Amino acid sequence: MRKINALSLFSSAGIGELNIHKGNINFIAANELLEKRAECYQFFYPETKMFQGDITNSKLKKELINYSKNKNVKFLLATPPCQGFSSAGKNKNQKHFLEDKRNFLIFDVFDFIDKLDLDYILIENVPRFLEMYFPYKNQLMKIEEIIKDKYSKIFNVEVRVLNAKDYGVAQSRPRAVIKLYKKNISWGWPIKQEEIPLKDVIGHLPPLKNGECSPIKWHSAKKIREEIEISLKNTPTGKSAIQNPIHYPKKSNGERIKGFHNTYKRMDWDAPASARTTYSGSVSSHNNVHPGRKLKNGEFSDPRALSLLETFIVSSISETIDFPEKSSETFIRTIIGEAIPPLLLERICYPNGEDL
Repeated sequence: MRKINALSLFSSAGIGELNIHKGNINFIAANELLEKRAECYQFFYPETKMFQGDITNSKLKKELINYSKNKNVKFLLATPPCQGFSSAGKNKNQKHFLEDKRNFLIFDVFDFIDKLDLDYILIENVPRFLEMYFPYKNQLMKIEEIIKDKYSKIFNVEVRVLNAKDYGVAQSRPRAVIKLYKKNISWGWPIKQEEIPLKDVIGHLPPLKNGECSPIKWHSAKKIREEIEISLKNTPTGKSAIQNPIHYPKKSNGERIKGFHNTYKRMDWDAPASARTTYSGSVSSHNNVHPGRKLKNGEFSDPRALSLLETFIVSSISETIDFPEKSSETFIRTIIGEAIPPLLLERICYPNGEDL
């Protein structure tokens, strides 16, 4: 099998890469800023050399570029942090965007493209990434325009927004995908598939009461306050407890909790899961509550967020996955929320189900 040496920038813990390491893309190096995520990446991929640290540091960048040159890297995967321009983040207008340094890490990616002889480049991010303007040549331009201006003479440049639910993942998770590949190379796109509803992938798992610990690995429910439990037990599948005129969420003092229509909301059995964010374990966050089943007493089961096991399943992560010792549930949910679903990335990298 012909191996294509690859570099992963902004790798986080490597959740998104879980499937593509099985093919002929051979990640020989990776970079991650945060130590705990870098250690988790090494747990998953011990043969990949991790360059942990700030990619904007000139010494680290030079070291990583030279290492990649010596290893003849031909594939670059770049997933720059998106908190600055994610719809779930705080910065939603252009002024805040320009003030957030995290949003300009894409220019560090350009340094690697300019200095390495690459055949394939894959940049993925939140869809809003394509809508924002970046300072370039004394003006503000969209990232697609900048990349085409810089690289269209050398690479084919293709840009799409793909939703994981259309490619075999039981989760609605749209991602902006930018592909650059040499003019003499072909690299297609995956074919859409039918959506997979929640009932088909997690419907077989037993219900969980508030705070229940199941004997099934990773399948347990976080304990929530009784006031919230009561409101969720009286919230039907697909509905939000916020809109319940009687059993609405309450603070411990009995005061009504205010929230948006998609908070304290149950998912729908007949649809894919909503996007699993870094806050997927909180029932108060967006569309996080288990669909539940109507009980004989008129209440609904499962007043809880999806368990870790259910989160793995709807994120196309193996149910038998292990994590480094002492990895907390919060950490696991965070790194899943930061990552593109592994199956979607696999379909993008290997669109025909075959090696590059």
